Amino acid sequence: MPSSDVPINWKRNLTVAWFGCFLTGAAFSLVMPFLPLYVELLGVTGHSALNMWSGLVFSITFLFSAIASPFWGGLADRKGRKIMLLRSALGMAIVMALMGLAQNVWQFLILRAMLGLLGGFIPNANALIATQIPRNKSGWALGTLSTGGVAGALLGPLAGGLLADSWGLRMVFFITASVLFICFLLTLCYIRENFVPVAKREMLHAKDVFASLKNPKLVLSLFITTMIIQVATGSIAPILTLYVRELAGNVSNIAFISGMIASVPGVAALLSAPRLGKLGDKIGPEKILVAALVISVLLLLPMSLVQTPWQLGVLRFLLGAADGALLPAVQTLLVYNSTNQIAGRIFSYNQSFRDIGNVTGPLVGAAISASFSFRAVFCVTAGVVLFNALYSWFSLQRPPRSTTVESERPRVQQTLPTDD
Repeated sequence: MPSSDVPINWKRNLTVAWFGCFLTGAAFSLVMPFLPLYVELLGVTGHSALNMWSGLVFSITFLFSAIASPFWGGLADRKGRKIMLLRSALGMAIVMALMGLAQNVWQFLILRAMLGLLGGFIPNANALIATQIPRNKSGWALGTLSTGGVAGALLGPLAGGLLADSWGLRMVFFITASVLFICFLLTLCYIRENFVPVAKREMLHAKDVFASLKNPKLVLSLFITTMIIQVATGSIAPILTLYVRELAGNVSNIAFISGMIASVPGVAALLSAPRLGKLGDKIGPEKILVAALVISVLLLLPMSLVQTPWQLGVLRFLLGAADGALLPAVQTLLVYNSTNQIAGRIFSYNQSFRDIGNVTGPLVGAAISASFSFRAVFCVTAGVVLFNALYSWFSLQRPPRSTTVESERPRVQQTLPTDD
């Protein structure tokens, strides 16, 4: 372990963590385009059975991630964040390789659950960077870090489709495992953390974690905001291609058009997140958060009225630009309202709420579209986001209660960062 009096080069850690998040995002999304095809390869036949198993293997990862995140967050606060990054990257690499060897759908389902249990690279990367960067750069740094996972998730499906066509479905899992192992090596060699392990008896219990917060109701509202952001994003996902087909009519390149419209929010978020994060450092992340939620409502409502795919594409691009500010703003506010000693658990709880949103969003969207129409999904989603905007605004108006927590805590855990 490096000496605790040696300054941390937080800029290098941010750069390496960005590449780690990029590789992790790419690795996860590499296999997403052909999950139903792999389920079929493992012996599942029939339209209903294929749909059911595809939904199960997709959602079970997020479900088990939501369950496991608080445990890993507590361990990160006790043992350090770097070791959690290493554990996550190596664990996911091994599980991905085993997926390529699966012989039936039950084995694949169990491995997808294990992937959720062993995940957590991105929230732990957020916690690591959040405890090392100067406070006045939190929004910019966390916004920049968020673009790593977004960029990986954008490029992953394209690369996965090309690799599957060229090398076969099973080989993509082995390639994905190799990408995650590269992430492990980068983290091992280049990320540095001066962390003094904390004895288990000295760790705060979950109840004490929230009791130590300056404003626990605000932190809980931020968790709920994270969940609603993912519900809003996920509710549109299952109906997007069908909605585009309804708008476009009988065209030969419907898959291409749908793919473009699905990806443009990510491109916009990639461009906007660092800039809006930097703006949040100047004017306050709470203003960015509420403004982005209101703008999202104003963009979701017209999506229910569009007449062409290109109108939908433009609105989704603008929505992505607003969404690029949301999660970094939430994470910055979490940094402002918690101490370094509990940062791992706070970010892991936030990840659990995010995973719950990832599971419930597609179910909500599918249920609304089946009961009413595709256009109704956008109206209901806009209503949910409007509630979130009002709820967040009221939560942010509440003054923090007085606690033993210092109002201006140090921005580092054991040592001061350097700008070198």
